Amino acid sequence: MTVLNTPARYALVSVAASLVTMALKFWAYWMTGSVGIFSDAAESVINLAAGLVTFTALVLAARPADKRHTYGHDKAEYFASGVEGTLILIASVAIFYTALQRLFAPEPLMSLGLGAAVLTVAAMINLGAARLLLHGGRKFDSIALEADAKHLMTDVWTSLAVILGVAVIMAAPEEWVFLDPLIAMAVAVNILRSGLDLLRRSWSGLMDHTLPSTEIQIIKDALHEQAPDAPFHGLRSRKSGSKRFIDVHLLIPGKCTVKEAHDLCDRIEKHVESRLDNASLTIHVEPVEEDSSWDGHCIGGVANDGSDQETEPGNKCS
Repeated sequence: MTVLNTPARYALVSVAASLVTMALKFWAYWMTGSVGIFSDAAESVINLAAGLVTFTALVLAARPADKRHTYGHDKAEYFASGVEGTLILIASVAIFYTALQRLFAPEPLMSLGLGAAVLTVAAMINLGAARLLLHGGRKFDSIALEADAKHLMTDVWTSLAVILGVAVIMAAPEEWVFLDPLIAMAVAVNILRSGLDLLRRSWSGLMDHTLPSTEIQIIKDALHEQAPDAPFHGLRSRKSGSKRFIDVHLLIPGKCTVKEAHDLCDRIEKHVESRLDNASLTIHVEPVEEDSSWDGHCIGGVANDGSDQETEPGNKCS
């Protein structure tokens, strides 16, 4: 789709879907008075807020690097994911509290069949939007789009649970009206789990969590293939949005010329960057004969034998 050629435009799909489904769900709540449907409608408000935050963050993340942000603005995606997770947590607490009140003070429900039909339409809209956002998340390797897609999918499952609950209530005796707030409380717990997962992923990104083990292995294979006799240490990596930043210390014979060292590093960098999208590899060359070249523990990272090199507290490296 030529129209959806940027992550931010994909985020607008979420905003549009949230506006429509929010209106439908509050209409269903107004018709039925069901607190279960209210919990679903309240989540749509969070979906809208999250979609707007995601759109803003993706517009910011798309800005090119400048002299004050030399690595770019991609980490804005992690802030969006964190804000979305926080909003979800707030929504889950509010829904649980409302449902708890209704459990002890039940109210009669009305027009449940029509309300369930409206929720079904809203769920189908969210399902379509979520699938589109997942496609965009994979296409652009965007955690913000992926988080928004998973949030919408959570909303879909919430709607299905509420629809099922409404069907049970319609078939059950009138005394079973207590099922309505119980369904809402179950929805709140599910929303809480989704919010905690988003906060965890946001925290990992902001704290520069290392790349997945499969990607680390690709980097190590490139080093072994292009420089089989050259030890390395201090292999470090992180991800900022869709960009991967990697640095490593490579030990080569001191007799190598600058051009030979440069050509070797260039081959390794091209090898890695051809296998990992948006990867930027920086190689620090050191003479293998020097004792100081082996101080891998000073910078941490991974050595060529696969061992972790933790930075030693209080260690002074010269």
